[in-house]
Amino acid sequence: MPFIGNQPALSYTSFAKQDFTTSATTSYTLDNPVTNENEIALFINFVRQEPTTAYTASGTTLTLTSATSASDDMYCVFLGKAVQTVNPPNGSVGTAQISSSARATNFLYPAFLAYVSSDQSVTDNVNTKIQFDTEDFDTDNYYDNSTYTFTPLVAGKYFVYSGAELRSSVADTLEFTNLDIRKNGSIFLRTISNPKDNQQNTVSIYGGLVIDMNGTTDFLDVRAQIAVSSGGGVIEGGTDRASYFGAYRIGA
Repeated sequence: MPFIGNQPALSYTSFAKQDFTTSATTSYTLDNPVTNENEIALFINFVRQEPTTAYTASGTTLTLTSATSASDDMYCVFLGKAVQTVNPPNGSVGTAQISSSARATNFLYPAFLAYVSSDQSVTDNVNTKIQFDTEDFDTDNYYDNSTYTFTPLVAGKYFVYSGAELRSSVADTLEFTNLDIRKNGSIFLRTISNPKDNQQNTVSIYGGLVIDMNGTTDFLDVRAQIAVSSGGGVIEGGTDRASYFGAYRIGA
C-alpha cells in the first residue's frame, strides 16, 4: 500500500533465529524488536527457558534473571513481530518521495489580517488609501501597517479580501462609494455601492478575489472613495473590524 516516509525495514515471512555470543552478563540485545518476552522462545544450553521467570524482553532489550557464562550456548527464536512506527529523520523526505497531488508548499501562508483601529476621515469624492493600522496576525511580517501595503516575498496565488463600512459625516447625504483592491498601484478589483436615492448614511462594501504575486516587487493596498452631498466621508474603524484587509497564499 502507498505510504509517506521511509518503508519499514522489518518484514517476516518465517520465524527468525538469533544466536548470542555469551558472557557473564544478564543483558543482551535482540536483532529485532519485540513487544514482550512472550514473543521469543529462548534456549540456554538447548533447554527452553520460561518467559517472565527466566527472562524478560521489551523492544530490543533482553534481560535474564541469572547471568550466563562464556561457555553457555544461547539462542532465541522470534515467535512474533512488534509492529513499530518508523518516523523518517528530519529533512529526509523530499518532494520526489511524495505524490505531486499530495504536496502543499506554503499552503495558506504567508497570511495576514489588518483592520482600521479608529475612524478615518476622508475628503468628499477623493480616492483615498485606507489606513489598516492594526494587525490581527502577519505570519511572515510582509504587511506594513505604516504604509498599509502587503508585499509577500513568496511567489504564488493569493486570495485577497477587504471590506469597509463607509459613511457620510452628515446624516443621509451619502451618494456613492467604491472600494478598490489595488496591485502595484493599479486597480485590480473595484466594488461599487450607489445609495444616492435611498437616503442612506452608511454602507458596508466587500470585495475578494485571487491575485498572482511574483514574490519580489508586487504589492497590494486598498483605497476607498466616498461621495456625499454635504460634509465629508468616514471610513469606520474600531475593534469590531468594520473595515479590514487580508490575504493568504493558496498555491503556486
